[in-house]
Amino acid sequence: MWDNALNYFYEAASLGSMRLASDKIGVAVSSISRQIAQLEADMGIALIERGRRSIRLTDAGRLAFEYHRNQLADREALMNQLQELREVKTGRIDLAVGEGFLGAAFTAIIDGFQRRNPGIAVTVTSGTTTDLVRMVLDDEAHIGMILNTTSEPKIRTRTAVSQPLMVVCAPRHPAAGLSSLTLADLARFDLCLPPKGFRIRTILNDAEKRAQTWLEPRLVTTSLAMMRDTAKAGRAVTVLPRISALTEIEEGSLVARPLLEAELEHSTVSLIHRLGRQLDGAPARLLGILEAKLKTWTEADRVVAA
Repeated sequence: MWDNALNYFYEAASLGSMRLASDKIGVAVSSISRQIAQLEADMGIALIERGRRSIRLTDAGRLAFEYHRNQLADREALMNQLQELREVKTGRIDLAVGEGFLGAAFTAIIDGFQRRNPGIAVTVTSGTTTDLVRMVLDDEAHIGMILNTTSEPKIRTRTAVSQPLMVVCAPRHPAAGLSSLTLADLARFDLCLPPKGFRIRTILNDAEKRAQTWLEPRLVTTSLAMMRDTAKAGRAVTVLPRISALTEIEEGSLVARPLLEAELEHSTVSLIHRLGRQLDGAPARLLGILEAKLKTWTEADRVVAA
């Protein structure tokens, strides 16, 4: 009963007239007047000054007016929070992620997100950059994470951060003794690389043509874990973005050295989605987390480099 009467009172006080409130709410002036009178009777005090053409509030009326305005604001805030909870409480997120980014650091992001949002199912699919872009275009993936960017006009690059390709090896490997390596230096060591068609290999092949230096990997694999394990064992070196071996580098089982080739030094990691696709709820929240984390990793790399 109070809610309805308070609403009539609030509208009349806001507009300064019962007539204007009647026009807005769509009820008779007499009905608004009766509701306000009943509200005053229930409260035991006058809320408006009588005998005036426009409504003027008493001290009690101002308290009631502020009370209802705060109620409306609290209700709006509650509804917004409930809507947000509904959007991320259940649902599904499909990610298309380059194999080179699938390491412990990336897994920790997904694990942390699902701990905070236990009702969200996450699917992570890896593949070549061409495959990942196609998945995003066909709405098979909400978000893509690729090396460098794409010229596909229907893809929006949400963010792109610097993440150069690095030579990754065991701390006691001869390559670790160099402060940086050229392609010619790299060619002297046994290599473990992804197959042709993967973005890392494509970028390296372009660099080989420019430098007229050719890399012949001893081991070729699509498995990032195998690339890291082979490097940790000291049998070969590999080439990865630093974030792909972030955990191992921080614990000291692997080290990363710059690869001195202009295009490799300026490579990026890009988060993409289909142009025009609205990402709401859980996908939007995870995208924001990935953006923030990528920027954090980039800042950390700058500190290490300095």
